[in-house]
Amino acid sequence: MFDKTYVERLRVWRDFRNYLETSKHPIQDTIDFWNDAPLYAIATDPYDEDSWPDPWTMILNNEYCNFVKILGIFYTLQLTDRFTNSRFEIHIVLDKKESDMKYLLFVDNQAIGYYYDRSIDTKELPSLECQIRYNSLPTY
Repeated sequence: MFDKTYVERLRVWRDFRNYLETSKHPIQDTIDFWNDAPLYAIATDPYDEDSWPDPWTMILNNEYCNFVKILGIFYTLQLTDRFTNSRFEIHIVLDKKESDMKYLLFVDNQAIGYYYDRSIDTKELPSLECQIRYNSLPTY
């Protein structure tokens, strides 16, 4: 998808969201979809919500850092009927053991972003120091 024109990217993304409505593994499918995005060092400031691109600007810009990929996963799931009643939160956390900052998306009881290739149950997360939590995310 990421090597296509803007209009083609929008179409592929829409078709993918439609597919998620009946997918057996919608969260994993979404992680896999966004793992194909080209990775830039920094595409937006995760600490400044006003700088976050809306879904259509994100697809237009086509520049993804680890944080914008989390936004992409969030927007993709949020814009499906299947996840209408889900609770979403984004946390910026410090993993002291690994000396690493991580961007996590919580979807109900699943955490996305601790591992890049899969989600895990929130009960499986190690002890992390939350730097900031966004629990009133924009809806589209």
